[in-house]
Amino acid sequence: MTDISASERAQLDALSGFLRARNALNLEITLLIGRPASTGNLGEFIAARIFDIHLAASGVNPGNDGVFASGPLAGRSVNVKMYSGDDALLDVGAHAADYYLVLRGPRAGSTKGPSTLPFRIDAVYLFEMIALGQGLIDSGVKVGIATSVRRAIWDLAQVYPVTGRTPPMTLTPQQIDLLRLFSGDV
Repeated sequence: MTDISASERAQLDALSGFLRARNALNLEITLLIGRPASTGNLGEFIAARIFDIHLAASGVNPGNDGVFASGPLAGRSVNVKMYSGDDALLDVGAHAADYYLVLRGPRAGSTKGPSTLPFRIDAVYLFEMIALGQGLIDSGVKVGIATSVRRAIWDLAQVYPVTGRTPPMTLTPQQIDLLRLFSGDV
């Protein structure tokens, strides 16, 4: 083995300290949400509270993460997706839920400095999956993991931030306020 320099040793010492702190935070988050502190589980927890979704008992429920408990979509199944970036790709599973609620971080190139994949919610989209799936198939798009969805389709599905067009779901002021807790530099 080659000896490492003092600078490399200092980097490893610093990294080990950062990772210990990160592990401690992940434990606190896990205790709060009742599931491991993964990006997907965090997105499901946040979406459940903001959009009144009753999550499935298991975190590995085929096709959906739960059902909307109230509002115009009450009783409809939903698959919650949380992505650290907004790259226009969507993982579409074989077992379709009625809706996909997609929470996304910043668009590529919209942040300065190194890409850190921060956990933040810059946009929320709601897709009715029968219509989306058929539209993708009709346009010749291969549906599955990392399905390429045209930006115009994302724009039509956007519910947050609120734009000038009619969204597929109208958010309450409280929902908007709660989503803002996770936007920007959190």
